[in-house]
Amino acid sequence: MSITPSSSAKQAREALGARLRELRKDAGLTARALAAATSQHFTRVSKIEHGVQAPSDNDIRDWCRACAAEDQIPDLIATARVVESSYLEFRRQARSGMRRVLGPHTVQLYENTELFRVYEHNVIPGLFQTAEYAAAMLSFWVQFLNTPDDIQAAVAARMERQRVIYHRHKQFSVILEEQALRTWFGTAKTQAGQLDRLLAVMSLPTVTLGIVPMMKERAAVPSAGFWIFDESLAALETPTASIEVTRPQEIGLYVSMFGYLQKDAVYGQAARRLITNTLHELAQLIATL
Repeated sequence: MSITPSSSAKQAREALGARLRELRKDAGLTARALAAATSQHFTRVSKIEHGVQAPSDNDIRDWCRACAAEDQIPDLIATARVVESSYLEFRRQARSGMRRVLGPHTVQLYENTELFRVYEHNVIPGLFQTAEYAAAMLSFWVQFLNTPDDIQAAVAARMERQRVIYHRHKQFSVILEEQALRTWFGTAKTQAGQLDRLLAVMSLPTVTLGIVPMMKERAAVPSAGFWIFDESLAALETPTASIEVTRPQEIGLYVSMFGYLQKDAVYGQAARRLITNTLHELAQLIATL
């Protein structure tokens, strides 16, 4: 069953309310007793607990103090802040073109992040893409999402963003599935050019690239690609939406998953060999065209 953005936000609010209700019950307080302790009407407590109304930051602070659970305040506030905004529809963003999805609104995040942890299962990350590969990939999304065709501007925004990989104070830990090397966007020549680019960027001092080989016994198989920005944000994309996670505990789970993938990946010459083997196969195919 698919979950629409509105129902996703509703479920997230209900989950937050359930966590607050558990805190109240663990503290041995009735809804009326909590309402009295936090100077609000008891019906509002019920609305918050059932996800009908969103709590403010102050509501959460007062709630946790009344329940002697001050240690829960940072995590609950982080959860509350993203309940309504963590599920961002691509279609809504893309009404003004793909550049809106890919462009200036992420520049500050990229500038502020020092450690990027990136996992992709079927695509080369945007930070490493060639212009031709990016244009071929984005052309599908323009059609699929029925957005204005501003591919040239969107590709230019992506190429501009790539400057961050040359900043000496930043680090990029990237893990790709071998499938990402073999999933084409555009022609075989476009894919070959992209793999040549990948070989070049993996030599940068800021980049550590691991590749998880196909046909290998492994500990973890994530259901989607994801990016972790320092310890402040984890982000992943579905065909219609971008999901941003800011709860510290949940970000920790993504970090843990990334650790499993690092153990499954190969690096250095072994990773280069997977890329060059794929390039060799592409060259043979191109020769027959």
